[in-house]
This record gives sequence, C-alpha cells and structure tokens, in this order.
Amino acid sequence: MVTEEQVWQALQEVTDPEYPLSIVDLGMIYDVDVQAEQVNITMTFTAIGCPAIEMIISDMKEAVLKLPDVKKVDVEIVWSPPWTKDKITSKGREILQYYGVGV
Repeated sequence: MVTEEQVWQALQEVTDPEYPLSIVDLGMIYDVDVQAEQVNITMTFTAIGCPAIEMIISDMKEAVLKLPDVKKVDVEIVWSPPWTKDKITSKGREILQYYGVGV
C-alpha cells in the first residue's frame, strides 16, 4: 500500500503555473489520507477565481495515480481556512525570494 509520505512526495512535483514552486510549498495541500487503493486530498487555492484550478487538479491526480497500487484520487477543495501567504513553507519562501517575489 502506498504511504502518505509517498503521496506528499508526488504532490511536491505538481507546480502552480504562476509560481516556480510546488503546490505543497505554497501551502495549498491541507491533508492527505490514504485508504487502501484510494487517496483523498484536501486542499485550497490561493484565490477562488484561480483560472488554473482544473489544470492543477488534473496534474495532482496524474502524479498520485503513478504511485503503486493507487486506483483512485479524490480531491476536495475547501475555502476554510482560507489560504494566506503564512502557509508557504520556508523552502517556498526561499524560492520566491530568489525570483524576486516578496513574501
């Protein structure tokens, strides 16, 4: 059975198209729950009107479905608690600062 850590690593490969870092480092993933062959992911987006929502969800599912024994990925989008820049990881902050984005 796939582990939660493997799922987090797979999600680390999914990037937000507006920023040069992963959705994990942006703090968009709130929870990962592995139930046998199904992975449930709870997440948010940086803005309700994000034009890349469907693309990011598709990329997430594709990345997680590559893991052994994963047959289904369910993504739940939540807006509470809302995303804030405080959710960005220290690695994410370093990357953004390197590219001149103040956080």
